[in-house]
Amino acid sequence: MCPRTDNEIVGEDENKHHSSGISTTVTVSFIVFCGAVTIASLVAAIVLGGKVADNNSSTPPTIIVNTGTSEEIEMFPTMKPPAGDNICDGTKVDIANVDCLVEVLNNVLPQAGGNVTKGFQGGLEVNHEPIKTPFFQNEMCPVNVHWHLGTEHLSVGEYDEMGKGPHTTPDEGRRALAEVDVRGGFRCHHYDEADSKFTKPYEWKHCEGMEVGETYEVHWPHSAAGACGTVNQFQSPFYDGVFCNVDVLGDFSRLPQQVGVQAQIFTIVNDEDYYYPDLMHGMIVDGEMGSDIAKYTGSTTGTSRDNEVCSAYSPITWQVDRKCHMVSASTFDKMCADMKAQRDDMSEDIIPHGSRELVDKDYVADNLVRKLRGAI
Repeated sequence: MCPRTDNEIVGEDENKHHSSGISTTVTVSFIVFCGAVTIASLVAAIVLGGKVADNNSSTPPTIIVNTGTSEEIEMFPTMKPPAGDNICDGTKVDIANVDCLVEVLNNVLPQAGGNVTKGFQGGLEVNHEPIKTPFFQNEMCPVNVHWHLGTEHLSVGEYDEMGKGPHTTPDEGRRALAEVDVRGGFRCHHYDEADSKFTKPYEWKHCEGMEVGETYEVHWPHSAAGACGTVNQFQSPFYDGVFCNVDVLGDFSRLPQQVGVQAQIFTIVNDEDYYYPDLMHGMIVDGEMGSDIAKYTGSTTGTSRDNEVCSAYSPITWQVDRKCHMVSASTFDKMCADMKAQRDDMSEDIIPHGSRELVDKDYVADNLVRKLRGAI
């Protein structure tokens, strides 16, 4: 804080020091000091404050370090940690896809993604339960993040065949983006071509194949066998993260309690009022977001499976947000920058994956429960 003005100083001291000329010296000194502080403050504000992320800007924040010289060092958010041993690399346990009609029914291998609409129940009888508490309370951590064009799950009225986007209307089905040759899933109901936040292009810096106005289902695979709390925690493919410390999983008989996936559905908008700084470490829990969760056991997903060819990575717990939410494009771009900054190469996951077709009711577990946040 600056000292009082020169007038205040002179008023108090001029009788005491006037004859010696000290008042003039004191006044000038304070003016020079204040000016120096003010200039220094302005310089700091320009160098540092000007670089702080503006909530009304669609440009991802950049960190600038003032070195005290005429040069500034730009610290890119995609800078990786020091090179080192990735203990999870290549630890994926290969399990081939299976015939749905034979293996799923005979060996009880429930599939995902299914219908998670309130009141729906699958037709496959199982003798196990999904994890009903947050994964972190079960000594599990996220080991990957990736997303699918459209949704693999179905929640009537939220994301379903009546949803729409930049390239789809309710009567056009679920075709893929022209720029991304993958199968598209269901869409949300938020898109409004008359509202610029759904149509204004965003300059993507890190994610690839993304589009404002589109619907994406984000998946966060979790595992008790991950390299939790280490620099190797996040892996691509996600199987390397899931099986990193495979001995923890034992004989796989407890997989529903050791491996799980969070899923949350978003429509991308170009509006910084919808920005969240961390989409990498799990679903957003804020207000209505993450408040109505469907929990059931299923399998891994992706377009290599359908209702004839099924995944044998089963059973695992799924926790799926039943609602569709809007989130800014910069939220996704920040996540992709974070992914690039991991020790493992996650470049295969910064582009949307295709969506598996909705799993037939006969292959969906009959243990789906609805959990509202705060409910006991």
